[in-house]
Amino acid sequence: MLTPAEARELLLAAAKPFAVTETVETLAANRRVLAVDVVSPLNVPPADVSAMDGYALRAADAATAGTRLRVSQRVPAGHPPQPLEAGTAARIFTGAQVPPGADTVVIQEDTTADGDHVTLNIAAQPAANINRQGADIRAGAAVLQAGHRLDAQALGLAASVGRASLTVARRPKVAIFFTGDELAMPGTPLREGSIYNSSRFTLTTLLENLGCDVTDFGIVPDKLETTREVLRQAAQGNDLVLTSGGVSVGEEDHVKAAVEAEGRIDMWKIAMKPGKPLAFGEIRDCSSAAVPGSEAASDTIGGTSGAAGRAAYFIGLPGNPVSSFVGFLLFVRPFVLRLQGATDLEPRGLSLTANFSLKKADRRHEYLRARVGEDGGLELFTNQSSAVLTSTVWADGLIDNPPNHRIEAGERVRFLPFSELLY
Repeated sequence: MLTPAEARELLLAAAKPFAVTETVETLAANRRVLAVDVVSPLNVPPADVSAMDGYALRAADAATAGTRLRVSQRVPAGHPPQPLEAGTAARIFTGAQVPPGADTVVIQEDTTADGDHVTLNIAAQPAANINRQGADIRAGAAVLQAGHRLDAQALGLAASVGRASLTVARRPKVAIFFTGDELAMPGTPLREGSIYNSSRFTLTTLLENLGCDVTDFGIVPDKLETTREVLRQAAQGNDLVLTSGGVSVGEEDHVKAAVEAEGRIDMWKIAMKPGKPLAFGEIRDCSSAAVPGSEAASDTIGGTSGAAGRAAYFIGLPGNPVSSFVGFLLFVRPFVLRLQGATDLEPRGLSLTANFSLKKADRRHEYLRARVGEDGGLELFTNQSSAVLTSTVWADGLIDNPPNHRIEAGERVRFLPFSELLY
């Protein structure tokens, strides 16, 4: 069996970043992946500005406490100042441009106003309370690099240098379906032996969080020919076909055989818990939408493109809801981000103290659902079964526990917060 690290490496090596980009309004670029550097055409701030409300003056004119100066002008933010008259002060507000000739700002709390005069209650210090031109950003600097996944902070930064639009990777097109005669949709009565299809809601939402355009083919019965037909439909015009269930080797698990008939498959067993089966390969797309010369053909998927059409990537996740959830976070998420050209794929782990003991070691790599207690230590969910979906809501993340490793109370362990894995 492959280790999780080996499986991840193989998946990422196969993912070819999209060649096609698009330009979108900056306000609409949240969670998109930047395709071209954002270079600032200007300095930020564009001039020396006051960091505080107060009085702009020459420090030499108020070298001792108690100096009284005439207020010669008032400078609100957004209004250009006049050059400062010698021996005077300018009333100034936060963010306003410092008048030419002034070299310091004395905050209003250190002054006493008296009509059109002000008394400085401290000795003025040169260069105090001034944000210098270009202190944040210099003109010509790349403020955001291609491959950066855009969030609220990045969009604000892009806007601060005047960018109304951004060039980003196109959205991944993902088809998804779920196999199992036992699955039912919420809102319908459960027949004996059935369960509700929770993974449809979990996986679809995770894909949407990654900026994907999702086509949901719903629940597919446990029949080989039906599975093959849905795979053919799902491959048409999509970059990735993602399934949940049917990737094991039981008599009712038809996904492996169906994918082999419609493309190719690498059947992996990963030495991890929860989740062991994970299928990866590709499915031929013989639709007219993918003929050579079309946009779909120019952005090759899966490494093949020709007269017979291109191929869509295929990833098959286990059917157990926690196994599919963890498998998505560890493998599908970085794969989808790599397709978009994202450069930051590794979740940042934390070293935290275990407030529990795990006496029984597993030969597989374990991903344990845990949460952070009030003391900053980790608490373990009592039932680590792959069918216990409540653990994913209770937990704050996953403990990355190596094979054959018992955890002792007080030990430092590697913790992967969901905040690093869900978005």
